[in-house]
Amino acid sequence: MPLEKPPENAPGLRQVLADFGGVYFVNALVAFLFAASGPVAIILAVGTRGGLSPSNLASWIFGAFFVNGLISIAFCWRYRQPLVFFWTIPGAVLVGPALGHLGWLEVIGAFVVTGVLMLVLGFSGWVRRAMEAVPMPIVMGMVAGVFLRFGLDLVYAIRDDVWIAAPMVAAFLALGVSHRLARLVPPLIGALAVGAVMVWALGRFEAGPAGAAAFVRPNLYAPAFSFSAMIELVVPLAITVLVVQNGQGISVLRSAGHEPPVNAIAAACGAGSILTAFVGSVSTCLTGPVNAIISSSGEKQRHYTAGIFVGLLALGFGLFAPFFTRLMLATPKAFIAALAGLAMLRVLQSAFTVSFRDRFALGALVTFLVTVADIPIFNIGAPFWGLVIGYGASRLMERGDFPR
Repeated sequence: MPLEKPPENAPGLRQVLADFGGVYFVNALVAFLFAASGPVAIILAVGTRGGLSPSNLASWIFGAFFVNGLISIAFCWRYRQPLVFFWTIPGAVLVGPALGHLGWLEVIGAFVVTGVLMLVLGFSGWVRRAMEAVPMPIVMGMVAGVFLRFGLDLVYAIRDDVWIAAPMVAAFLALGVSHRLARLVPPLIGALAVGAVMVWALGRFEAGPAGAAAFVRPNLYAPAFSFSAMIELVVPLAITVLVVQNGQGISVLRSAGHEPPVNAIAAACGAGSILTAFVGSVSTCLTGPVNAIISSSGEKQRHYTAGIFVGLLALGFGLFAPFFTRLMLATPKAFIAALAGLAMLRVLQSAFTVSFRDRFALGALVTFLVTVADIPIFNIGAPFWGLVIGYGASRLMERGDFPR
């Protein structure tokens, strides 16, 4: 199947402004605050654990927001749908263990190759067939195994820094109890605000030296291509983008009455992944939670304006990435760990539900256990071997679950 064609007449500036309104402004603001809080905390948690410098992290955040913000604006405007692109959170988590035995430039080389693969698949029209060929429970078993550490880090944060982490969890739970309150103040945003107040009240904010530039000067990297990085990262990254993340985003948009262009989205993820790789950002994907928020209310044909506004906010955040990176890194480790853990709770729950709900449950369990064990083989990380061994176990023991 070729790339899906956008509508013939793209809206002009006057039409976009006429379609915009209060409900779309609020939805876009909430969606952006979600993307700029917990998911950013996950990048910082993965990067600092992998030994990346603040300069590396600021450049990563620049690519994740600025470049993907441009893609989001272009797609929302041209297709007149809420098509917001950010970065793959499972992919970012996969990078963490890889940084333990791979160089940063080798990881960036894997980002580039992943982008090329997705671009080819998008233009070939094979994406839909490829998505259907991968057993989702086995993939989500790998995702659950990788994400488990974030849930554990949340528990450890409460143990090690109770006055920071416990109030954040309490605020998250209090706001999550009431749907009305959760719509006014999303639980993750409430946890962020309470955590910030506690950090300030306890005097735990460790500001760095004054005078550092707040405006971004992104790093440009020369990728290094190694066989071990290709084997460990390329296939899992492509799967998490095309199957897990894009699959979630496409499902969300279809449930809201939209018809997202599947192959064009895959091609955009490939092109975006290649561009963002050179500034050190993980692969681009169609975001599920953000698109869910901006398409949750209002008129369907006007949802695209909220997506454009999210893209504009992302441009500003990306341009000032060093400032926001320093701001987050100056907080206690428990603040980042708690925020990232709370952001991952629903995703972790969904991963377990999909993995063990029905078919391929044994293969998903084997994948999960191998991934959690985190034992690299031939310098190739456990997530890859989890997929291989789990798939093999399912082929042997669950033959009836595979389509004939």
